[in-house]
Amino acid sequence: MRSTWIRLVLAVFLWVPGAGHASGGPFGIDHRVAYDNSGIWKRSNQKALLYGSILTVGVGALAFGDNDKLGDTFWRSIDSMVVTGVTSTAMKYTFRRERPSQTRDPNHWFKGGGAQSFPSGEVATISAAVVPFIANYGDEHPAVYALALLPIYDAVARVKVHGHWQSDVLVGAALGTGIGLWSAHRSDSPIILGLLPGGFQIGFVHHFR
Repeated sequence: MRSTWIRLVLAVFLWVPGAGHASGGPFGIDHRVAYDNSGIWKRSNQKALLYGSILTVGVGALAFGDNDKLGDTFWRSIDSMVVTGVTSTAMKYTFRRERPSQTRDPNHWFKGGGAQSFPSGEVATISAAVVPFIANYGDEHPAVYALALLPIYDAVARVKVHGHWQSDVLVGAALGTGIGLWSAHRSDSPIILGLLPGGFQIGFVHHFR
């Protein structure tokens, strides 16, 4: 179940009408699909999902602190997003891959400073945000696995608006998932929380009771 959305994203890309045959990239699946920046795929919706995920996790962490499982999971989600963000940014500047909006050739790597397609930082961040909740609550509450639909949606949307190649979003999802699982299963306290004053461990909900 932990890699369910990665398999689903791959299946979706191979199904998209008019996608054509795989033409390149590290997995041989990268190709430009028909451009679609309308309806649910609009770029504004993608941004709303990303910023909404960050805001929800941040507010949840401050509200619940680290006094219970839910609060601890919020803080581990923050750890996961921060580490994922740093890692994905470093990879972008290392591989400098051109986006589908910049070229039709998915094999353009190590180009100029504006080439930052690999991996998808957004898909990685959203995956990193939801995985700690899936890891901690999925077995007890299977409905939590529905959170996997968020990175799936964003992955498909990013490809449709020519922001990323298929392999970009798959690697982004894998990166966020791996770091999210690492963060969820660490035996130590959340890293970011340990760098903040002790008052943040209490949380506003518990502080004002």
